[in-house]
Amino acid sequence: MFGKISRGLLAVSLIAVLSGCDTTMGPPDSSFAPTKGSQPVVMPRASSPSTDNATAVVQAYCPQVVLPEQTAIYQSYARGGEKSADKLAYQASFGDMTRQCTANETTLTINVLAQVRLVQGPAGNPGKVTLPILVEVVEGDNVIYSQKVAFPVDLAAGGTQLIFNKPDVEIPNAAGGASRFTRVRLSFDTGATPAKKPVRRG
Repeated sequence: MFGKISRGLLAVSLIAVLSGCDTTMGPPDSSFAPTKGSQPVVMPRASSPSTDNATAVVQAYCPQVVLPEQTAIYQSYARGGEKSADKLAYQASFGDMTRQCTANETTLTINVLAQVRLVQGPAGNPGKVTLPILVEVVEGDNVIYSQKVAFPVDLAAGGTQLIFNKPDVEIPNAAGGASRFTRVRLSFDTGATPAKKPVRRG
C-alpha cells in the first residue's frame, strides 16, 4: 500500500530529524533514538570566557510518549456514510514515536515526533486533508499541557506516510527532569476519552 516510502526509511528519517533539532544545545547523540525511561536531557552550562558554547548532558527523566488505544486511529467518511466501510474516505494511524528533551532552570521542552500513516478508502480521493492531532502532557491523572494541532497532509493515491513533529511542548522543569508519573499523550482528537493506561509507548 505504501510502496513509495518504506517503514524503515521513515524510521531513519524520524531519527535524523530529531538528532538535527536543537543543535545549539548539544551534539546529536544515538541516545535520542526511541527509548524508554530515562534518557539524557540536554541542559545549557553557565557561560564562562572559555566555555561560552559548552553544554552539559544530565541523565534525567524525559517523559515517554504514550498512545491511547481508542484514539490511535482516525477515520474520515463520505458525507452520510459514517461507520460504513464502503464510505470510508481515509484512515490515519500512528507508527513509531520518539522524543527529545532540552531544559533550562525553569522549563523542560519536549520535541515529539511520530510517524503518521494514511490509507485511502473506497470513497476517498487523493488531495489535501487535515488531521486533528492532540498533544497532551499528563502527570498522573492531571493534564498539565494540551494543544490541538491541525496537521495538513497531502494524501497520495493509495496512501501516504509522513512525520508529525511538535518541537515546542513546554512544561515546568524540576530537579532531575520530569516526574516519573509524567507522560506525553499523543492521539487523534476523535472525541473519545483517553485511557488512563495507554497500551503503546514510544
